[in-house]
Amino acid sequence: MAALIAENFRFLSLFFKSKDVMIFNGLVALGTVGSEELFSVVAFNCPCSPARNYIYGLAAIGVPALALFLIGVIWNNHTWNLVAECHKRGTKNFSAAATFLLFGSIMGRAAVAPVTWSVISLLRGEAYICALSEFVRPSSLDKFPAEYGAEVLATFPCKDVPANFTKFRDEVTRRLRYESQLFGWLLIGIVAVLVFLTKCLKHCCSPLSYRQEAYWAQYRSNEDKLFRRTAEVHSRILAAKNVKHFFGFVALDKEEKELVQEFPVEGVQPSPQWNAITGVYIYRENKGFPLYSRLHKWAKGVEGNGPSPEGHEMLFLAS
Repeated sequence: MAALIAENFRFLSLFFKSKDVMIFNGLVALGTVGSEELFSVVAFNCPCSPARNYIYGLAAIGVPALALFLIGVIWNNHTWNLVAECHKRGTKNFSAAATFLLFGSIMGRAAVAPVTWSVISLLRGEAYICALSEFVRPSSLDKFPAEYGAEVLATFPCKDVPANFTKFRDEVTRRLRYESQLFGWLLIGIVAVLVFLTKCLKHCCSPLSYRQEAYWAQYRSNEDKLFRRTAEVHSRILAAKNVKHFFGFVALDKEEKELVQEFPVEGVQPSPQWNAITGVYIYRENKGFPLYSRLHKWAKGVEGNGPSPEGHEMLFLAS
């Protein structure tokens, strides 16, 4: 049981796998800050009407955050690797805990932009003030006219309020901005603690040494770059051959002619090979030797995706 729990916790290594991921997350956060500032200046306009304020204020925070979250899920390579894995092989190779942590990693990466958006929105306070101004209890305001209620309070986020309500508007705005910023700072603190604990747990549960983990990250990066570059050249040469077969000739520039002459392409890879190198990859060792990717595993001729008597598989997912 303890061994199973330890293996499943190694899936937490999905988060912040390398400095590149952290830099990317930082750029996403900065881009989100800029987008939120632009939205607040250009698009945000509180209706200052009872019942509408609450919906509009929550929508101003929640809808962009939801859109950014979905974009983050779409841009995450693990999402489509998981889709391919489920389509081709199912999730039979993963335990329930491992599958849960895999989804958690995708959600965690995708949450960078929406959390940033929410934090900046709360620190600015406009959306929060717009949403909750009408819910302030009039009795909590000193000498507030008893005959007025939510209708007047809903207009406080706007500037066109009667002069005799200016001091009440300032008090309500100050109070709600304090609450909004407090929630924003608390959210920052919670996220910082979670990131710190995740990083600690990831390094504690990692089956690899620091140097081997760095090597694995370099290998994955180089393999991906070389694979994409080679695939682009291969597809161009294959397309040139097919166009020439159809027309009898093909119009190539000097660089493309050199590529065709230097790299003869005989055919295409069969679908089973593509399926073998596509999908979620779990770090594994075979006879004590590491297998760093599905392509590496295929090149070594290792079959299957589950542990075998000759191999040792650890639930340590490549990012």
